[in-house]
Amino acid sequence: MFDRRIIFIALVIQAVCAFFFISDILSAHIGFRAEPISWRLREIIEIGAAFGLVLGFVLGAVALYRAQQRHRQAEAKLRAASGAFMEMVEDAFDDWGLTPAERDVALFSIKGFSVPEIAALRSTSEGTVKAQTNAIYRKAGVNGRSQLLGHFIEGLVEVAPTPAPVPVPVDTAPQAADKVG
Repeated sequence: MFDRRIIFIALVIQAVCAFFFISDILSAHIGFRAEPISWRLREIIEIGAAFGLVLGFVLGAVALYRAQQRHRQAEAKLRAASGAFMEMVEDAFDDWGLTPAERDVALFSIKGFSVPEIAALRSTSEGTVKAQTNAIYRKAGVNGRSQLLGHFIEGLVEVAPTPAPVPVPVDTAPQAADKVG
């Protein structure tokens, strides 16, 4: 939010200053001004406009620097998340005891490749890939690709534990209507 304000202020300052310089040049050539302003006032206005342009430049540079910092931080977080995901995948493959060929097929499957595409990428038959995917699903304890992918997504999403339901005490005291008698 702060960067948006900085950028907006920088743009307004630069636009006002640019408008001054352009209108000054045009008024000199077109003759808008019937009576010239004093040199002292003109120089003060020009110094102010030049200062405004420099200030706009500095504010723009600050906003650009902050945007680049955020971009670098986001890239670092993405690399860390990607590395953590691949580490989680490799750990699961180790736990399931997948062969190197099954690991390749499982990775391609997680990436969304179809059986014919995986077969073409691995230079094997579709039947071999189907057999390998069935072995992967069996070893992973899942029924298909969506459950395999769901296994890894579940590991990424931290679900807050739901609190156990609180038992409602049952009132065992006799009601007032039961006491009448």
